[in-house]
Amino acid sequence: MDFRSDTVTKPTQSMRNAMAKAVVGDDVYGDDPTVNELEEWVAKENGFEAALFTTSGTQANLLALMSHCERGDEYLCGQQAHNYKFEAGGAAVLGSIQPQPIENNPDGTLDFNKLTAAIKPDDSHFARTKLLSLENTINGKVLPMQYLAEAREFVDFHGLQLHLDGARVYNAAAALDVEVKEIGKYFDSMTICLSKGLAAPIGSLLLGNKAFIAKARRIRKMLGGGMRQAGILAAAGKLALTEQVPQLKIDHSNAKKLALGLAAIDGFHVNPEFIHTNIVFAKLDSTVDIKSLAQKLSQDGITISPGNPVRFVTHNDISERDIDTVLEKIKAYR
Repeated sequence: MDFRSDTVTKPTQSMRNAMAKAVVGDDVYGDDPTVNELEEWVAKENGFEAALFTTSGTQANLLALMSHCERGDEYLCGQQAHNYKFEAGGAAVLGSIQPQPIENNPDGTLDFNKLTAAIKPDDSHFARTKLLSLENTINGKVLPMQYLAEAREFVDFHGLQLHLDGARVYNAAAALDVEVKEIGKYFDSMTICLSKGLAAPIGSLLLGNKAFIAKARRIRKMLGGGMRQAGILAAAGKLALTEQVPQLKIDHSNAKKLALGLAAIDGFHVNPEFIHTNIVFAKLDSTVDIKSLAQKLSQDGITISPGNPVRFVTHNDISERDIDTVLEKIKAYR
């Protein structure tokens, strides 16, 4: 069992079957019917005009930033934002776009007063502020719907665009018990990752209006992201967004159980009330040798990422019984 991330999920047997039987064509020519069907379906399902199938969430976010912003522009985001902190500086390196990170509040939101202060004046000394990028979920926390509405009002007032890094937006929707389009309606663009808790082997989607997606498609080609018979992957992606969605609430329930169990172990500190979805962070006392613990667990076939805090992620390949097992082993090795 692997608790490092929900990116370690294996494709389901139905995905493997669908991939083997997928009708394919050359997607760069626009000839892959399975890709086309996925893009059209996901856009309509989530309230956008168009969508683009990409290799990864990192690529989808980069395409979004480069489509919203030109060289010398700036986007606002959180200090903990994935597209700022964990995507190799792609916006700056490849898009010549300046990130302006703002400290995230404990609940993952960004303070609108701080965002306002970060918007640059119309002056040749400064980058041009064009975009606010939010992430939902962020570190497993769900942004409240009221906050999203306020973010829309904020960008409209300041003449900005609004992007959502929605790598785990289906987790957010499951936790809020709403349809994804109820989250997406506040945004000009949105990404969806298929290869995390939704268990597809590869792929993400970028959603927006037709002109925006046409621009992103051109940039995707420029970045080497034009795929040929990509319907093999898109077939699994469609099942990720249909068959696998109910699994997310099970993952959330397992994460809550894991959080409660860890909180009862000496040296582990978890507030279960902060566990909104499938990600659990546990702060450790100095008495916990996390590297030694990780090594011992690995001998039992249990993989974690040693750190403080230590992150556990539940997913399709982690069962409720697995939660019991890992808690028993941690107690034994403490």
